[in-house]
Amino acid sequence: MIVALALGTYAFRLVGPALHGRVEIPPRVRELLAAGAVVLLTALLATGALTEAAGPAGWARPAGVLVAGVLAWRRAPFAVVVLGAAAVTAVLRAAGVA
Repeated sequence: MIVALALGTYAFRLVGPALHGRVEIPPRVRELLAAGAVVLLTALLATGALTEAAGPAGWARPAGVLVAGVLAWRRAPFAVVVLGAAAVTAVLRAAGVA
């Protein structure tokens, strides 16, 4: 099963360069794919930030993610975004906020 998944993944990676310039994707489909990517990334962010094991993650982690989002939106350097989120989460956890 793992070999089949690896071959399928490799085949998907080859399709892009192989079909480049031969297939034209309509603009509407490109818009839908971009919107779908944003929705999937938002869902991944929400589940990673708001859940832990089988329950809610508490308040410290979502607060750190919120700080990271604001810093990224303000175009802060990546290191500042990561350190800011980690600092806020650590301070809240040290203060007893779960």
